[in-house]
Parts: sequence; C-alpha cells; structure tokens
Amino acid sequence: MPKQVKKKKVKERKGKRPHKNKLTGKKYAKYTIQGSSVTRQKSCPRCGVGVFLAINKGRLHCGKCHYTEFEKE
Repeated sequence: MPKQVKKKKVKERKGKRPHKNKLTGKKYAKYTIQGSSVTRQKSCPRCGVGVFLAINKGRLHCGKCHYTEFEKE
C-alpha cells in the first residue's frame, strides 16, 4: 500500500496595491504670493539664495550646511 502524500495548501494572494503619488502643496510653502509679486521665505546665509531654511519649533535650520538660527522669545 503506497503512502499518501499530503498536498500543500496554496493561499490565493491578491497582488500588491499599486503605489499612488499623493499631491501636496508643500513645494509652494516656501513662497508667499501678494498680488502680482512672489517673495521667497528665509534662505540660508551660508549656502545662498537657492537653499531654504526649515522652520522647526523655535528655530530655523539649514539641512545642507547645518546652519541654525534660534528665534528670540
């Protein structure tokens, strides 16, 4: 009498959900629009005009050169 082989259970998987890009308005957060003029927010004094300072709790920070400016209370 031959041995009976147990079959493996195969789970049906649904494929991974496709990634969807989320649209955010963060890229325009560094600019302020007043009428027909556009002004930039604070930029890094060491790196130049193209690098913006991040606004954190009580300080402004440059991610490129690590320049930090603390806000006065």
